[in-house]
Amino acid sequence: MISSSGELPVEIKTPQGPVFIEGPVSEDYLKKLQMNDGLSNFRTPDRQHEALRIISRAPEGLVYIARTAEEILGYVVFHYPSQFSRWSKHPRILELGAIEVSSKSKRLKLGTHLLKAAFANPVMEEYIIITTEFFWHWDLKDSGLDVWNYQRMLTKLFGSVHFKKRRTDDPEILEHPANMLMVRIGARVSGTYTKSFDNMLYQQSIVD
Repeated sequence: MISSSGELPVEIKTPQGPVFIEGPVSEDYLKKLQMNDGLSNFRTPDRQHEALRIISRAPEGLVYIARTAEEILGYVVFHYPSQFSRWSKHPRILELGAIEVSSKSKRLKLGTHLLKAAFANPVMEEYIIITTEFFWHWDLKDSGLDVWNYQRMLTKLFGSVHFKKRRTDDPEILEHPANMLMVRIGARVSGTYTKSFDNMLYQQSIVD
């Protein structure tokens, strides 16, 4: 089980009133809150609320939220990679599974606050954290950005907590040139684990 520590909640003063950054939060705590109806990029707010609860009760699951009163305005989640992905074979990888901020709170920089809160947790330094970014999940319509500007925005956002783009032959990443793999290697990850991860980046066999 992944342990957690930190000094949350943190209160952020915004034009919409105070917003609290909290986490990792438990399933019981999430049950007391509702999702803002602007959280609909991946699925309906109700279904996303259910997904957050499922992740929060997993031994490795970490859920951080931005909330006002009893409403969730944004979240970022971490979990083990899918068992069907190459990354699941590595013992020290966590995946940043999703980050979303309500379309009604886009200019409050809640995504940056959520990431900084999550990576203030010392346990993150024990893991290689990956995020696989696919352009078909991006909120291009509400953001007003094209694919390449959205990619640059994400690169800057994740770069604020020391993620870097890495090349890979993962077929899903290669499906579109805007897709990207971003990686953050914790300060306490051993050289052996780092090398093992590097070896996973390219796995396609050469066919004669």
